[in-house]
Amino acid sequence: MGSGHSHDHEFEVSEKVRRFVWSAIGVCGVITLVGLVALWPGGRDGLIDPAMLGTTTAEAEVVFTDYGPCTGTVEADRVYCEFATLEITSGDTAGDTPVLETSLDASGANLESGDRILVNVDRLDDGRVLYSFNDFQRGQSMTVLVVLFVLAVLVLGRWKGAGALAGLAVSLAVLTAFALPSLLDGNAPLLVAIVAATAIAFVAIFLAHGVTISSAVSLLSSFVCLVMTGVLGWIFVEAANFTGYTEESSFFLNAFGVPIDARGILLAGIIIGSLGVLDDVIVTQVSAVAQLKRARPESGWRELFRPALDIGRDHVSSTVNTLFLAYAGAALPLLLLFSEAQQSVSGVATREVVAVEIVRALVGSIGLVASVPVSTLLASLAISGREPEERSHA
Repeated sequence: MGSGHSHDHEFEVSEKVRRFVWSAIGVCGVITLVGLVALWPGGRDGLIDPAMLGTTTAEAEVVFTDYGPCTGTVEADRVYCEFATLEITSGDTAGDTPVLETSLDASGANLESGDRILVNVDRLDDGRVLYSFNDFQRGQSMTVLVVLFVLAVLVLGRWKGAGALAGLAVSLAVLTAFALPSLLDGNAPLLVAIVAATAIAFVAIFLAHGVTISSAVSLLSSFVCLVMTGVLGWIFVEAANFTGYTEESSFFLNAFGVPIDARGILLAGIIIGSLGVLDDVIVTQVSAVAQLKRARPESGWRELFRPALDIGRDHVSSTVNTLFLAYAGAALPLLLLFSEAQQSVSGVATREVVAVEIVRALVGSIGLVASVPVSTLLASLAISGREPEERSHA
């Protein structure tokens, strides 16, 4: 019967190391819980009344389409529009069959018979109702895609995949029930982001990978890297004098008197956005250390750290490029606009709307790079914490 050691699905560590790791996790858990309680949003009502936006929406289906000169023009003007006959299928105007006029250029809806769309419903003082195109209904196609995603994760990941999906559901719940309302309450965005990210990390890692010592080491590594990313992001968001007003949504919130810290919310987005990539790299590194220990049981932490770090270098080199391309792809229309305006690269890069994405990508990448040695070192120290003689009693 062994003494002084314990077993885990991935790690075999000494009781001393196990107690230390779980004690650290407990402290982090208490801090996160205190943060959740302290920053939990009150039961405030939204400051933006839907009536203030001036319109309501309704569902509609395109019954028939035709083309002709736009209203106010004649055939000789050669300015054509599409005239779509609709059937309103929801709301108190259901059954109406208005005709919707839209442009035929690239900015138009280009509707076809059978399309299911959303329309704005404007009620005039004289009782008339005006309809305008809002967007396409995408619920059906999005539902199919979500189902395919869930099936793909479950088929490949099985029970771990189910845990990952549960973690994803909890992540969405934390963001919608805590982070967003807390930010709207005016709480410090940096604290809200770190508390939300750590709460998500707790649930996501344990659900996806089990309540094991390797999961605990991954979690500790995530906490360290999240704090590093948050501090680095705060320094450069301040140093770059970002206002945070780079999107229409921020201007709308400000215009309606919602008490937000636009710069802080920008920082919160950097922290929360980096969590997913950190989780991927950190869990991979901890698993690599465990596999190396299995292959070479007598290795000390240095012998585990070096080859695992080499694995991490290969992983992070591709992940950093992926992260950069993801941000570049999101900003592609904006980059095309600046390119067409024949502005210099340096001039474009220092514009806030572009510089924000650059800082977001670089801060996230630095946090990602730092996660490799941090997680590899913590895992190597933890798994090599067993005294060699303990193995003979395993």
